[in-house]
Amino acid sequence: MTARASRVFHSSHERIRRPPTRLQKLSKRGFQGYPIATIALYGPTAERASKAAVSIFLREAPEPDHLQRFFSEDGDVRFDPAIDAQIVEFIKQHGVRSAIITDRIIGCPHEEGIDYPEGKKCPQCPYWASRDRFTHERIQ
Repeated sequence: MTARASRVFHSSHERIRRPPTRLQKLSKRGFQGYPIATIALYGPTAERASKAAVSIFLREAPEPDHLQRFFSEDGDVRFDPAIDAQIVEFIKQHGVRSAIITDRIIGCPHEEGIDYPEGKKCPQCPYWASRDRFTHERIQ
């Protein structure tokens, strides 16, 4: 986990330091064995995470054993204490020993093939239509 995970950018792009969440502290412990939780952040832009997808792997496998999504309509899931508590409770229920959290928002919160057609761009999130999900750089 990088220092970037403890920061958030406001619309003015002013950097504000936030204390690490319980999930960030868990992820800093490194790999402690299975079960492991992966927490991916999604949002309409790179500035606000409106969705966290939490996958639980009980053992090494290509697909998670459990998956739950957490949403915020107008806030940021990274800094919502109620959502943080729900995620912590979900991972405790499954005896998670290790966690991995993305250090940035990695794309649109809508799901291809569910919220919009396979192979198309999300019509609700034009920000991601021409951006790389991981670097946030513009692509052709």
